[in-house]
Amino acid sequence: MDKTSNLLTDQEAREVLEQIGAMYPDAKGELYWDNHFHLLCAVLMSAQTTDKMVNSVMPKFIEDFPTPGDLADADIKDIENDISKIGLYHSKAKHLKATAKILRDKYNSEIPADKKILMSLPGVGEKTANVVLAEGFGIPAIAVDTHVARISKKFKIVAQDAKPHEIEKRLEEILPKEEWIHTHHAMIHFGRYTMPARAKNPDPYSYLTKKK
Repeated sequence: MDKTSNLLTDQEAREVLEQIGAMYPDAKGELYWDNHFHLLCAVLMSAQTTDKMVNSVMPKFIEDFPTPGDLADADIKDIENDISKIGLYHSKAKHLKATAKILRDKYNSEIPADKKILMSLPGVGEKTANVVLAEGFGIPAIAVDTHVARISKKFKIVAQDAKPHEIEKRLEEILPKEEWIHTHHAMIHFGRYTMPARAKNPDPYSYLTKKK
């Protein structure tokens, strides 16, 4: 196979993803949360920042805003103060407050296990919805973050100009549904710890043989 030109076939792509999955058999999400509500908040906060940074603010956030009602009624400045370490905290605070109000008023403070409903909430896109479904409810989903997108393109599983939704659908076509959640986490770990964006070797296949 010519690794520099055409996209991988389904079988070739599956083999790559299986190798990545085998490298991280115990891969799981690294965000800190205690219930579905705080999981949604943590994932919403994680856009354009690191899980480590989000985790640094979550304990106090959880203590200060234990329920959607508490967050909905909070002063926006108090929310901003709790999450000011993370990027885009002004807009994220507004989204958190608005989402909490909708959850309290429309969904009895419960987190809907429904992708379409989740994506209707302020600040919640497809990636966030998929993480909540997979992590919180065990519903098979593949959330396309920067690591998943970069790896998919580096290995030519998808075209270089593929959009997140296109990447998601391609991976879902390649993999059995029961492998979606684990493969998603394994790809993130592979991109974070084995083949980071700053990796110097241009051949992604060289990283498949490396140990964690």
